[in-house]
Amino acid sequence: MSICVVGHSNPDTDSVAAAISFANFLKAQGKDAKACMQSDAASLNPESKTVLARFGLAAPEQISDAAGKDLALVDFSDLGQAPANIKEANVVAVVDHHKIGDLTTNEPIYFNAQPVGCTCTVLNEMYKNSGIAIPKDIAGIMLAAILSDTVNYKSPTCTDADKAACDDLAAIAGVTDKDELFMEMLKAKSAVAGVPIKDLIFRDYKDFDMNGNKVGCGQLELAALDQVADMRDDLYKGLQEVKADGRHTVLLMLTDVVKEGTDLMFVSDDPGLVEGAFGSKLDGNSMWIDGMMSRKKQTVPVLQKAFGC
Repeated sequence: MSICVVGHSNPDTDSVAAAISFANFLKAQGKDAKACMQSDAASLNPESKTVLARFGLAAPEQISDAAGKDLALVDFSDLGQAPANIKEANVVAVVDHHKIGDLTTNEPIYFNAQPVGCTCTVLNEMYKNSGIAIPKDIAGIMLAAILSDTVNYKSPTCTDADKAACDDLAAIAGVTDKDELFMEMLKAKSAVAGVPIKDLIFRDYKDFDMNGNKVGCGQLELAALDQVADMRDDLYKGLQEVKADGRHTVLLMLTDVVKEGTDLMFVSDDPGLVEGAFGSKLDGNSMWIDGMMSRKKQTVPVLQKAFGC
């Protein structure tokens, strides 16, 4: 049976690149593996489409039901971010850079989770340690994923290992200007004109279980907050609709990459809890958090603590 390598729901560039990269790694070890994602190609976010097109790679195969399949997970280990019926699948490996989630297995598996800015940084190390050459096109998407996840090294999640991996991968991929690559991705990622509100909210979105409360958090990385000035009311209404689907709290990080901060929009059963968590107050339907760039390091852990996790 082929191993399906899959990233989290609402796949971003790291989960897509990591799926392709890890599937190739497993194949090089003589295993039958294929890259998958929890989305169809048409629904993939603009940044990931741009990256795949630039380096000439096809989108991974869509997977929606994990029952009866052998799975290798990349970029997540939370059940809430997994394909349907994950408990009826055989998980054989995890490669990640987030906190360890609530996944359990019946037998020991390969598990490599490191405190770095991107799953592709972990995979780059795995390739090097195993003496497996990274194909040029795959090196390109791995590089793009690291630049995306670390916001071109501006995110507090960025480590020296991420920067070193970018140097390695840029040399293999033939990318001489990493800043140019990042700006091409940012242009695609921050494009909001004409995009349906729900698509913007779910462009980079994850749900979390926080002490029995379902909490959702999306993020839009923007060149400037002015890009969403005329749609803020619609975004807020969209968050209200998402919250009504059984969630305690839903947040949308409107992250200004240039100013290096986030205008945090949210709806919650307990707004005071969210305000207290971040030491700020709502101004209308959002609050500015200076320096907030990372959902993984600066938003979710703070909320988990506030919810008593």
